[in-house]
Amino acid sequence: MCSIVELVASVIMLYFWMILVQVIMSWLVVFNVINTQNRFVYTVGDFLHKITEPALGPIRRILPNLGGIDLSPVVLILILIFVQNFIREISSCGPGF
Repeated sequence: MCSIVELVASVIMLYFWMILVQVIMSWLVVFNVINTQNRFVYTVGDFLHKITEPALGPIRRILPNLGGIDLSPVVLILILIFVQNFIREISSCGPGF
């Protein structure tokens, strides 16, 4: 049972890192540090957007509009941390992170 819990925790952690990379990459595009006309940059950015948007979209609809500030990644990361810790707690398979 602990191996399944660790697998789920690893998948949650991987998704956490995808969200973080997507946020940083979007900042780099906005500040014109990287260019989306580069095929590799576009492919990575498109992949990360398609992976993270199904979870971030509903959160964006719930949160109030704060102008240019998007807090949905922060909310999703907090939810992921909570779920990971909750799963480990109810299975008593080890500490979080």
